[in-house]
Amino acid sequence: MNTHETLRLLGVSDDTLSSSQMNQLDDYGYFVVQGLLDEKQLKKFRYRLDELYEKEGAEAGLELTHEVGCPRLTNLINKDQIFDICFTHPIVLAAVSHIFGSEFKTNSLNYRDTLPHYGLQRLHPDYDHPVEPGSFFKCNALWLIDPHTGENGSTRFVPKSHLSGQHPRKAMANHYDPHPNEIILNEPAGTVVICNAHMWHGGTCNTSGERRRTLHASFIKREFDQQLTERHFIQPETYERLSPAFRYLLDVD
Repeated sequence: MNTHETLRLLGVSDDTLSSSQMNQLDDYGYFVVQGLLDEKQLKKFRYRLDELYEKEGAEAGLELTHEVGCPRLTNLINKDQIFDICFTHPIVLAAVSHIFGSEFKTNSLNYRDTLPHYGLQRLHPDYDHPVEPGSFFKCNALWLIDPHTGENGSTRFVPKSHLSGQHPRKAMANHYDPHPNEIILNEPAGTVVICNAHMWHGGTCNTSGERRRTLHASFIKREFDQQLTERHFIQPETYERLSPAFRYLLDVD
């Protein structure tokens, strides 16, 4: 098994992405697809995420991280097969393949919400140093389970910053500040935003108090370590229900 065969088995073809989507990824660092989850699916996601968070309590998200004012969950592939789509949707996989152009695997699948007056993050890429174009190795897909309204802790991006050769820590006096070129997501629930993780991004403060439940599916080139090492966490019942292609993607064989 290799990534090319895995993508074919998971429904990716040469025309899964439009030329416009590929150009947006290359030039701006991201593109947006509305309606990948319908309202029936969204209701199931909301119910299950809230149920898991209530069940895990103080342990929620601790497989990886804890953030004050921002409910977190992770290791979600082991917690419900409803989340499989976040790693296996053909549009997402085709975009990751386009960015990397080589073998890749999952990195982690995390959930983040923001409580009122919390959520502001510094602008950051998902790597500590600038990466030259053509050497990108991380990609994210943001699954919006609630709308991002621009006031409820929406994600912000700086388009084209993945091409800048700079890190915001050095390029800005304070990388918590707004950037003159940033865009703040204002998209309906069910939208997926696929982005080059080397583009500068971060959460904003939730000033409206509305929910902004979001799933972050991350991918990484195959030679790098995963953020969540799936083979250390995979449960027998999860492994048994996964196809060989999905097991390869998770790197659990």
